[in-house]
Amino acid sequence: MAQKGIREFDAKRMLARFLPEYTSSVKYDGKIALVTPTTDFDHLAKDYPWLNSGKLVVKPDQLFGKRGKNNLLLIGADYKGAQAWINERMNKEVTIKQTTGTTTGILTHFMIEPMVEHKDEYYVAIKSSRAGDTIYFSLQGGINVEENWDKVRELTVPVLESIDSQNLNQLVPSDLGPQKEAVMDFVKGLFKVYQKLNFSYLEINPFTVVHSNVVPLDTVAKLDDTGAFESSRDWGEIDFPPSFGMKTRPEEQIIKELDEKSGSSLKLTIINPEGRIWLMVAGGGASVIYADTVVDLGQMKELANYGEYSGNPTTDETQVYAETILEMMTRTKHPNGKALLIGGGIANFTDVAKTFTGINNVLRKYQAKLREHNIKIFVRRGGPNYLEGLEKIKKLGEELNISIEVYGPETHMTKIVPLAVKALGLN
Repeated sequence: MAQKGIREFDAKRMLARFLPEYTSSVKYDGKIALVTPTTDFDHLAKDYPWLNSGKLVVKPDQLFGKRGKNNLLLIGADYKGAQAWINERMNKEVTIKQTTGTTTGILTHFMIEPMVEHKDEYYVAIKSSRAGDTIYFSLQGGINVEENWDKVRELTVPVLESIDSQNLNQLVPSDLGPQKEAVMDFVKGLFKVYQKLNFSYLEINPFTVVHSNVVPLDTVAKLDDTGAFESSRDWGEIDFPPSFGMKTRPEEQIIKELDEKSGSSLKLTIINPEGRIWLMVAGGGASVIYADTVVDLGQMKELANYGEYSGNPTTDETQVYAETILEMMTRTKHPNGKALLIGGGIANFTDVAKTFTGINNVLRKYQAKLREHNIKIFVRRGGPNYLEGLEKIKKLGEELNISIEVYGPETHMTKIVPLAVKALGLN
């Protein structure tokens, strides 16, 4: 499961559309507007007439929290004031202070919504894990919820169990008084939307209750991208922006565009271009396991990249993916060489021989650089036509005088990681 953060704009857009199907406690109208560097404010007001009819809230919408604590929250402005505030900050560099440290990036996206007069602020979040989906709830929501985490209650709904069979009284306290039933109905409906749309994390902090209606004020959300085949129509035209401050490298953009055009899954994130251990892993789950194993062996600083190719990519797609990695890998030399791990589990339907044909084409193209940079290659793979694929890459190594160690499904999947670490003299 790959969790991908989405903009608050998209999260609220989906909540406004689907919450009414599952709860009568929410009359959220989804009045939200997204402002980008190319937005025409006059046209925006024509599309959203409510922008000129009351007080507004404005904030950046770029996957970072604590906007209030970072003085990046405008409350109670009119539309002209909102425009001025955004224009002062658009395309400006800011440093955000968060729990994990500071992050510097460029502000490019802002969200505008009507201001909601309210007194009480509550907290609700849902998070997925192997055991199930856990709901978190607190009567003390808002910017200080972390400082009051001892007040947060939680309830885990096990895998394959229904929210309807759970006792929400242990989650939502009686202190809410007459609002309790409405809030429980909202939490139940929110959970159903969470599962329907394949969220992997959803936080509404805070939400409030106005005239017996629950209103979400601030939202953070992540989607499970493996659920795209099931939920992409419900997601609509959604953007998966990079984390704030993270700059997309040209090579990452190449693979992103390749992925968007393909029915397969192709992902690439560069962690350290000077690293000595490079991964070319088949399968999303395997990609996590290989990266974790490198880190567990104390080689985090040498881990160059993270990513995956899966879903039976074509020979051409695999070739582009492999060439992108080798092009970066061979830009700089290391006196003690580097290692390329071509790993993966046992494929269900990916044709190993076909994907290895694309990889072999690239190895042949880069053979001189592979020898010059003293790159050692370790292969572990299984699945349809794996014997043919492994035999071809093994013979290619002998033909090109390149160090290639080849292993099949009889070898533990991550065995090649310590072999590479040892070969590089890192242990």
